[in-house]
Amino acid sequence: MTIRVGDLVEVSSKEDGYLGSYYLAKVVSKNKNNKYTVEYQTLFSEKNHKKRLREVVPAADVRPCPPLIRVSAFDVMEVVDAYYEEGWWMGRVSGRVGTDRYSVYFDSTGDEFEYSRCDLRVHQEWEDGNWVTSQTKNYGFLS
Repeated sequence: MTIRVGDLVEVSSKEDGYLGSYYLAKVVSKNKNNKYTVEYQTLFSEKNHKKRLREVVPAADVRPCPPLIRVSAFDVMEVVDAYYEEGWWMGRVSGRVGTDRYSVYFDSTGDEFEYSRCDLRVHQEWEDGNWVTSQTKNYGFLS
């Protein structure tokens, strides 16, 4: 899949404390050095909190937005993405709280938080131009 100017994409963060998170952005331009200028849809400039943050990022940090996979419930130990602090973070379901809330554990930080089902999605990886779901990918902490 070719990413074009104007496309909505997800950009992975490599910053300390944000590793493994993805943020929704729009591609503003493609540079000759295999980089994109993106405008984040949920992140704003520190100087002007009303202006969306723009950044030049390597093409390797940009992926298409994953397709929506509808599920009625998540299983304990299932790998999910949780929407937190304007981005999607990979974790795993550690428990169910009531009918529509889940505890999610994040290996990257050792934290555990509760989320509504509407703030979770099936985790998917963009590999070789295809989406791979958490059900078909082997994660070390699931063994």
